[in-house]
Amino acid sequence: MKQKHVSQRMCIVCREVQAKHALIRIVKPKPLQFDSLIFIDEKGKALGRGAYLCKKASCWRKCLSKKFLNRALRTSVSDADVLFLKMYADTRFK
Repeated sequence: MKQKHVSQRMCIVCREVQAKHALIRIVKPKPLQFDSLIFIDEKGKALGRGAYLCKKASCWRKCLSKKFLNRALRTSVSDADVLFLKMYADTRFK
């Protein structure tokens, strides 16, 4: 029997390759959608430019402090977006 293909993605901070469903996707939607705010894509299928982060608190802290998202999403991430992501990380990764 043929095995099902598992999509692989890389964490933008630690560069570790994992299964797509094991990572968290952060999306910057296309300009005509929404208010161009960054959001967490739970299902991994939203339109827009995405970046993947593993579920380690250290990767989230480093990502938000070193501007990894600016490079990965090819945009300037606002302070409100960074605050939203910090709150998400604080509640999720203690």
